Amino acid sequence: MAVSSFASVPDTAHYWLANARIPLALLTRDGAPSDPIPWLAAAPQSEDLVAVNIEIKGGAIATLTPASLHVPEGAAACDLHQGLVWPCFVDIHTHLDKSHTWHRTANPSGTFEQALKQIDIDRIKYWRSEDLYRRMEFALKCAYAHGTRALRTHLDALDDQAEISFSVFRTLRQEWAGRLELQAASLLPIEAFETDQVSALADLVAESSGILGAVAYPNPNLDQQLDQLFQLAQTRGLDLDLHVDENLNPAAMALRHVAQAKLRNGYSGTVVCGHCCSLSVQSWEVAAETIRWVKKADIGVISLPMCNLFLQDRQIGRMPRRRGVTLLPELKAQGVPVAFSSDNTRDVFYAYGDLDGLEVFTQAVRIGQLDRPIGDWPQAVTATPAAMMGLKTPGTLAVGQPADLVCFKARTFNELLSRPQCDRIVLRQGKAIDTTLPDYVELDDLLDR
Repeated sequence: MAVSSFASVPDTAHYWLANARIPLALLTRDGAPSDPIPWLAAAPQSEDLVAVNIEIKGGAIATLTPASLHVPEGAAACDLHQGLVWPCFVDIHTHLDKSHTWHRTANPSGTFEQALKQIDIDRIKYWRSEDLYRRMEFALKCAYAHGTRALRTHLDALDDQAEISFSVFRTLRQEWAGRLELQAASLLPIEAFETDQVSALADLVAESSGILGAVAYPNPNLDQQLDQLFQLAQTRGLDLDLHVDENLNPAAMALRHVAQAKLRNGYSGTVVCGHCCSLSVQSWEVAAETIRWVKKADIGVISLPMCNLFLQDRQIGRMPRRRGVTLLPELKAQGVPVAFSSDNTRDVFYAYGDLDGLEVFTQAVRIGQLDRPIGDWPQAVTATPAAMMGLKTPGTLAVGQPADLVCFKARTFNELLSRPQCDRIVLRQGKAIDTTLPDYVELDDLLDR
């Protein structure tokens, strides 16, 4: 075979990725994890990694063979030297409209309460079409270069902002078609669903092929508000994506109310709930009862560990003791789908981040102690959010699927999670893309620098 180095994927429509390692949890046959690959049991494994050669032909995965077999004589190949290969990332919970605003509107205290006030200031002063477009596009370029193939953003949707933001989103979705599959969910307080404006908003979301969303938290009229939300979604055929219980109040059980509302209204669409922080401070008896309702209602949970760690239990001059990350192993053990996502990026809610799926996974594993073993947690940034978003490509590796892959020099999970992996190769339909990240200087004029 004609072998290229790790950093040089053959520039041809037909080649092999030789001597690769794939996480077992991400390897399927015909898209069905229960359908075993005949040679799989005989392949050398470490940390639930499978040694394979990957044939790429016409932009898709044509063959998966044991790495112990030789690549055909004369075939173009890139020897990965046992490097890991993942499917591209799926980032299901982001806020592109807020992204990259930190340098013009910061959060001096770092608290959730001040973040809410500061983002209102930034939105009123700056959020016009050009400002939104440029910051959102910058964020998309970051995500794409890191190896993301699909992304959902929440868009603040109060009053006239909804039309402006969804218009910009529709433009970006069209321009990025074929590179990033984009979805948008509306974001506004649950109390808005007691007003007349939400009907027009639901129509706008439907016209934009979007997802209906809201911020749900305890209040005296929560059940009535949720009923209105579910009914609007049902009549328009919209899925739901909610921010739920983003606080450390043990009495906050909006998540349970959401599950009960879905069942009560006979809602047939997909529902996912982000954050669910209050579960982490409740007694196990209370949390377990909520988890049972969530499972019964077939609701997925999205954890945003980096943003929750940044905001929750923050008091100036005191070490945070309650970190706000939801009950990841407990939810998963009860059969609740759990995904990890980026959330905010360089704004008042989270001052850092770059929409890198690997960073999200790395931090989630460390924060949640999800190793020993890692098991199928890699699905939380690939297959699980892909299913939640209803994507046609399932977020696993199988023959016949598009060769949308991220190749790392790291040979084990330990190596993968120990360095940023800045030298990764990202393949889209089998072709290596430019992974150069956009320069922050591009936004200087927007940020008054």
